[in-house]
Amino acid sequence: MGIQAKKILVGTLVIVLIGAVIWQFKRPIPNKSVAGMPVPVRVIQVVQHDVPRYVNGIGAVLSLHSVMIRPQIDGILTQLLVKEGQTVNAGDLLATLDDRSIKASLAQANAQLGQNQAQLQGALIDLKRYQLLSVDNGVSKQTLDQQQALVNQLKATAQGNQAAIEAAKVQLSYTQIHSPVTGRVGIRAVDPGNFLRVSDTQGLFSVTQLDPIAVEFSLPQQWLPTLHALLAAKDPARVKAFVGDADPSSTLLGEGRLSLIDNQVSATTGTIKVKAQFDNPTHTLWPGQLVNIEVQTGLDQHALVVPPQVVQRGLDNYFVYRVKGDEVETVPVQVVYQDTELTIVSGVNVGDTLVSDGQSRLKPGSRIETLSEPTLGNADNVKPVQP
Repeated sequence: MGIQAKKILVGTLVIVLIGAVIWQFKRPIPNKSVAGMPVPVRVIQVVQHDVPRYVNGIGAVLSLHSVMIRPQIDGILTQLLVKEGQTVNAGDLLATLDDRSIKASLAQANAQLGQNQAQLQGALIDLKRYQLLSVDNGVSKQTLDQQQALVNQLKATAQGNQAAIEAAKVQLSYTQIHSPVTGRVGIRAVDPGNFLRVSDTQGLFSVTQLDPIAVEFSLPQQWLPTLHALLAAKDPARVKAFVGDADPSSTLLGEGRLSLIDNQVSATTGTIKVKAQFDNPTHTLWPGQLVNIEVQTGLDQHALVVPPQVVQRGLDNYFVYRVKGDEVETVPVQVVYQDTELTIVSGVNVGDTLVSDGQSRLKPGSRIETLSEPTLGNADNVKPVQP
């Protein structure tokens, strides 16, 4: 054998040896050993609860009554009787204007009325005298008619004087500005001593009602039938307002009731405006504030509840893996309601043990190994039912 042939033979042996080593390390593990290993999973138990349903939205806090205090006559602001941020009641005196000119006009109108009444009294006496004389033709009918016309004229003048007095009294009442609502005084825009005009757009300050207060928010138009039913119910739906999202870590600002649905749907957004009214004795809700709203739309009584990750989606339906001894079986279920925290299902029973983690490696009849004791799947997740 030549040298060249020996080299070829040695090279071939080396290649065969290397291939054998690689195959030894990479050969597949027998299926028999895998099939016998149990699949580690976590499980929960089906529990039964009364579960409230909610719909969420973003709203703005609105005052039920907010009034900008403006003068109704021109004049000098003589007094401000309230402070910024003060709480006032409806009818409280807030400010006064210079009333000297109007009082003088009122006195003049009273004097004119007195003068006219004196003239009218004299004319009535003369009329009565002429009526007696006319019986015996002691006075002409023309004289009697002229006296009657004078009396009627003086009566009309007296009525005009009385109207002028009433108008002066109205003008005088405008010199004292009273609060039309119960609420909180805003920031003052004008100081005493300034001349105010009716045409001024700025106003003195605002008075805003804080208790009760309203929150306006929008929901998709698909909720309109549900909202009508909630508003027509004996007890209108509960509405909660939060600083952040409606979760346990958020601050609850108040709880109110659904009060109003707008009379039309927005054609541009497909949403309907809704308003809720809140008692606000501690003033936690403030006009203009943006809040997150949670409306309770229903209550599922005695519902079968599991965490969302328990339910699996098949080609045609939903199903769960139920533990049966040390194996699992698939059970088709119907999803009645679902949110981020829980799922209401039907097709299983209270107390059934279901797989909550590790489903990707399971199939019907698979052996399992439970990693932890069965726990109540939603004991910490279900929101408490409102009394």
